[in-house]
Amino acid sequence: MKWFNTLSHNRWLEQETDRIFDFGRKSVVPTGFGWLGNTGLVKTDMGTHLWVTARMLHVYAVAASMGRPGAYQLVEHGINALNGVLRDKQYGGWYACVNDEGVIDASKQGYQHFFVLLGAASAVTTGHPQALKLLDDAIDVIEKYFWSEQEQMCLESWDEAFSKTEEYRGGNANMHAVEAFLIVYDVTHDRKWLDRAQRIASVIIHDVARSGEYRVNEHFDADWNPIRDYNKDNPAHRFRAYGGTPGHWIEWGRLMLHLHAALEARFEIPPAWLLEDAKGLFNATIRDAWAPDGAEGFVYSVGWDGEPIVRERVRWPIVEAMGTAYALFTVTGDAQYETWYQKWWDYCIKYLMDYENGSWWQELDTNNEVTTKVWDGKQDIYHLLHCLVIPRLPLAPGLAPAVAAGLLDCNAK
Repeated sequence: MKWFNTLSHNRWLEQETDRIFDFGRKSVVPTGFGWLGNTGLVKTDMGTHLWVTARMLHVYAVAASMGRPGAYQLVEHGINALNGVLRDKQYGGWYACVNDEGVIDASKQGYQHFFVLLGAASAVTTGHPQALKLLDDAIDVIEKYFWSEQEQMCLESWDEAFSKTEEYRGGNANMHAVEAFLIVYDVTHDRKWLDRAQRIASVIIHDVARSGEYRVNEHFDADWNPIRDYNKDNPAHRFRAYGGTPGHWIEWGRLMLHLHAALEARFEIPPAWLLEDAKGLFNATIRDAWAPDGAEGFVYSVGWDGEPIVRERVRWPIVEAMGTAYALFTVTGDAQYETWYQKWWDYCIKYLMDYENGSWWQELDTNNEVTTKVWDGKQDIYHLLHCLVIPRLPLAPGLAPAVAAGLLDCNAK
């Protein structure tokens, strides 16, 4: 049974994409894009997070290039937010969180700044007159504070004044740096962004994860030595979970295949390990995290022995798994990836897709019932593009540039 690159499946994806775009519009607040709750109302007590606003800018840049009325105005709203209350006009960069009264968290987080970079680069593809300046500003901050020439990797965070950085080095922030760098390359055609993306992947995946059965370590000290017991007392942390987070393993696989495709588009021969490790990450995710306790779904985290730690089923890992299944099928033609893709969609429509309140549930328990142990609400719709739009695109250029170039559904028959 074939779904990939068929007009009928792509029409279904298009319908679901529009449902998600409509849900996301509810997140608009004066300071950017707010944190959506399970019923589709903004949770005002959460404030306006930089990462949510930047990701929604990226989302509606894609929507604008898909010809969705009103999306361009949301791109403008996102740009204005990033040029407004979220921006630190004294020290540079962007605040982590604000609300209507002012700044809640003034720290400068790498994870969040890489989404500003992604959102700005995606906005450039819409032709918005302020987008290129925003991208230049974001690149300047990344170059000054978050890309370490000495380490050839990304730093994690700074205080408000960019005077003190954490000793901790994070795999999650560096993974999203790779995501952003690939889109910045597509927009600027500056080769260094591909080189940096490959360097990060080589350290975290090819050097460390590959030697550990592809259980990706995300916590490192300042010398890039893995810290295997990091957050052992707080295993369900949203951004720095103890042990391995399999959703990130499989997400890494897709990003490495985008890098593989970008190098091929330059008529270069990609390193063989990019595809080899992408396959290894995919297989390891299924091995350790898919239904290890009998019930369907991906567990949130596992230990270094592969045993589940946090057994809740969070939305974004399966979304990323579907995008990576498509990417691996595109590169290899191996039918097993389409089989998994179809299996995971069946799971999502049964348990995750919420047709009553909108969007998808963010978290389920071990019985696939809605819960909020790790996440409360349906924060944004960024990850959902990776199973709704990416399976209708080539792997290079990346998401927003490909849609802007008119490549959506170009292979459908």
